[in-house]
Amino acid sequence: MNDASFKDGAQKPLNLAAHDAEGLQILSALSQDSVFPINEMQFDPNAGRFALLINRFRWEDVPVEAPKRPDYERVQSVLAFDGVLNVATQGIDRTEKDVVLSLLSISFEPTVDGAGAILLTLAGDGAIRLNVEMLDVLLKDVTRNYVAPSKRAPSHPE
Repeated sequence: MNDASFKDGAQKPLNLAAHDAEGLQILSALSQDSVFPINEMQFDPNAGRFALLINRFRWEDVPVEAPKRPDYERVQSVLAFDGVLNVATQGIDRTEKDVVLSLLSISFEPTVDGAGAILLTLAGDGAIRLNVEMLDVLLKDVTRNYVAPSKRAPSHPE
């Protein structure tokens, strides 16, 4: 019997949670360059939950030694935040229903007793701020992987 390797888990769907800043950094890296239509954002104030249905680029499947390939993949994932007290947006026109947003990063600004603000930074100067009573974030793949329509990895000017 051989030891398991990273490659053995490459096709498994993600189902990860973050309850601290270090865990959130991991979810941020895995969610970087996700895209989602503006109408796939939902806030349920009664449940204290803000959720996005994102088309996540599968960074975990891009080998460092051979980063260029013809079959980059995306997967639909739920990115959910619990304990949300309120939501504010900047640079987003919610009336433009055909807009597709691109998630660049997720960060946490702590205040007191585990509370704070989660900032979702979007391409094009957009942002979503979630005031939360605690850090409780879930990233879960909910569909099968599919070949990225662009057939290339996202890139950012340096």
